[in-house]
Amino acid sequence: MIALKLRLLLVPFFTSVMGEAQYVTQDAALMNYIDRRFLSLERRLEKCNQDILDYVEEFRDFTKMIMPRLTGLNSYETELKSEVENLLTRVERAQRDIDYFGSLTDSNTCVEIDEDLVKQQLFEEAEENRKLKLMLNASCDYMLAGIKSLKIVKKTGEIHGSWMKDPGKKHAKIYLLSGSVNNVILEFANILSFMESNHTQRARRVTLPLPWKGTGHAIYQGFLFYHRYGSLNEIIKYNIQKRNVTDQMLLPGAGRIPAYQLSPATKIDLAIDEQGLWAIHAEPDTGGNIVITKINYMTMSVENTWDTSCSSKNAEAAFMVCNILYVVYNVPSGGTSRIQCLYDVVGAVNTYEIPVLHFPKRQGSHSTIHYNPREKQLFAWGDGYQIIYKLQIIQKA
Repeated sequence: MIALKLRLLLVPFFTSVMGEAQYVTQDAALMNYIDRRFLSLERRLEKCNQDILDYVEEFRDFTKMIMPRLTGLNSYETELKSEVENLLTRVERAQRDIDYFGSLTDSNTCVEIDEDLVKQQLFEEAEENRKLKLMLNASCDYMLAGIKSLKIVKKTGEIHGSWMKDPGKKHAKIYLLSGSVNNVILEFANILSFMESNHTQRARRVTLPLPWKGTGHAIYQGFLFYHRYGSLNEIIKYNIQKRNVTDQMLLPGAGRIPAYQLSPATKIDLAIDEQGLWAIHAEPDTGGNIVITKINYMTMSVENTWDTSCSSKNAEAAFMVCNILYVVYNVPSGGTSRIQCLYDVVGAVNTYEIPVLHFPKRQGSHSTIHYNPREKQLFAWGDGYQIIYKLQIIQKA
């Protein structure tokens, strides 16, 4: 009886103990599984952290490499934008010149002409010319009466060249452009600095992106205007301070023959007077006579053109003073330069009554003569010498 009771008590006990042991075994297996999973996650996290560090390092290297390129791209973008704007301007100029040349081309098309319309157009053109002459004449009423004296400032550079001041600015800077083909301007603070013996060390060098042809350059209102080397009749407008080309134009009819027979390198001579920018050139269609073109320097467009009776034969230079063209002649071997042909674009002066004007006390030749309307002087380049001529000015009759 006692044994039976004991058996009844031990059976539940052992059953309970065996159940708990089974649970412990299961819990250990679960813990072992969880531990393995955590270890796997830790390894993955460690690998992820290492990958992130590698990516960060690669990104830093990439940033170091790309930042200078981005800086360069900004400058390239600015240059590209400027080039595109210049290209658009040139396309507009080319289209205008194409239209101009097209208007000069004879057409075989039969066109019925309205005489009243032609008369109206001729009247409008005459009225525009009259207004232009009134405008030019109203602001300029004097003329050249003689060349009083000369001063040889220096001898520097090549046989052919050009030197000048900017009459549109109040500063005293001197600009020297040596040679008939070059792309370097020398800028001096004043004439005393220019006269120093070692002039190149005292000069600011300005290198042009496009070289010039001839010696007929002009500087006005901070811009250099010149005939581009390698082109027939392209005129460049260059900002000297900003050092960039701001505009271009084609001068119709120019560039086929020299402006002056004794200065064959110069096909287009640009001049400044009280009225602004002018172009002086010769054309085969006029028998080699000199043609004057008034240019709007801001828009680089032609305002008007005059065919003169002054021949380019035996001419060495020319300049404008107060709407009047003065052509300088010489002999091929070089002698006394003289002004013996004038042309007044407004017709206010009877040029046939003006006596021949001789340049004083000098034998040789000039490659350029530029008039400075602010100082009423001529800046000339003769056989490598830089010369200033003082002028005698009188009122127009």
